[in-house]
Amino acid sequence: MGSDLDRPLRICLLSYRSNPHSGGQGVYIKYLSKALKDLGHHVEVVAGPPGPHLDDGVALHSIPCLDLYNPEDPFRTPRIGELYDPINYIEWIGTTTMGFPEPYTFGLRALKYIKARRRDFDVIHDNQCLSHGIWRMNRYAPTTITIHHPITVDRRIAVQSVRSPWKKLKNMRWYSFVGMQKRVARKFSNIITVSEFAADDIAREFGVDRRKFRVAPNGIDVEHFRPLEGVQRRPRRLIVTNSADTPLKGLYYLLHAVHRVAQSAPVELTVVGKPKEKGVVERLVRELDLGRIVTFTGRIDDDEFLRQYAMASVAVAPSLYEGFGLPAGEAMACGLPVISTTGGALPEVVGDAGVLVPPADAEALAAAIVDLLDNPAKAAQLGRKGFERVHGQFTWRVAARKTVDAYKETIREHRRLQPGQTSAR
Repeated sequence: MGSDLDRPLRICLLSYRSNPHSGGQGVYIKYLSKALKDLGHHVEVVAGPPGPHLDDGVALHSIPCLDLYNPEDPFRTPRIGELYDPINYIEWIGTTTMGFPEPYTFGLRALKYIKARRRDFDVIHDNQCLSHGIWRMNRYAPTTITIHHPITVDRRIAVQSVRSPWKKLKNMRWYSFVGMQKRVARKFSNIITVSEFAADDIAREFGVDRRKFRVAPNGIDVEHFRPLEGVQRRPRRLIVTNSADTPLKGLYYLLHAVHRVAQSAPVELTVVGKPKEKGVVERLVRELDLGRIVTFTGRIDDDEFLRQYAMASVAVAPSLYEGFGLPAGEAMACGLPVISTTGGALPEVVGDAGVLVPPADAEALAAAIVDLLDNPAKAAQLGRKGFERVHGQFTWRVAARKTVDAYKETIREHRRLQPGQTSAR
């Protein structure tokens, strides 16, 4: 007889902030939930605003909050009645004192939701909230977590990127939730992450036993990201997908590299994103006189995103650190040759199907750009290898299967530790 875990699972995905247009975590929830559903599992998502865009057949349960980072009404003053709720009050105080309380407060709200539906799920899967409330869910259902990369790295780079002691203090305060995440991560026996490099780094930075990690790489939406017929590539156009003013993403070094290349040869750069007004990137473009060759697209829809990839001849992933590296994988799926740094897990994604250079090295980036722009045959060969690599190793179906294996291990361990709590059907 087969195990009862051979049947479809009832999965609850938790994500405190999951808009697919505002970062990799939103992409993760959108595509992992669809891939799990396509494997035959029942999937529900519990999320805070901005909510994810989900496939038909995946239920979304929105957890209300004060939503003080809503771009349509940022840092609004709550009504007095809203502050009678203790969790709302904690959220408001945390925000007004320059912190980021959403992971903590989402965990408390999600815990209340899960307690009310404790028999409805076989497994709970948290997407990097890592709050005390998430840990307490283990009392009610087997619970696992995904950590994409250690946020301690973001904090360190953010602090190092500014000179003012006041700004350093502000960055430290913003990342004050990291201590909670480290403590909570140490309590879990099974942790999902997206690369071997991320597992090593999280184990070291968070003080977690490396043996607790299960690697399930992110997938690439190969149905959407693909070579696009009927669009002519521009022979000396580069493309980068970037949170433009985030130091971690390395656009600063790419702009310096493009400036070097432009001194001796024509080149243009399309940045899928928008710089902050009067921010570091906008100022650097002006100082280097790159306005004629650098274009920022702002926010664009999926079809326009694909068209921009199709018009480019080389994609660049200049990040100082990535826990996985979705932009590199998406470019490879489109048949583009990729120049990538060795920051974080990017070499695991790119492999031998791209050009690898050290992070934070504008000179090395410039040399790699010149080499590929001047050698179209080499660029085309790398584009083909990248396409094959993504289709062989980094689809969402592969990611979902490995994630389900991690779920089953979590369920078995929960049953060993808490016998008699097998979820009812």
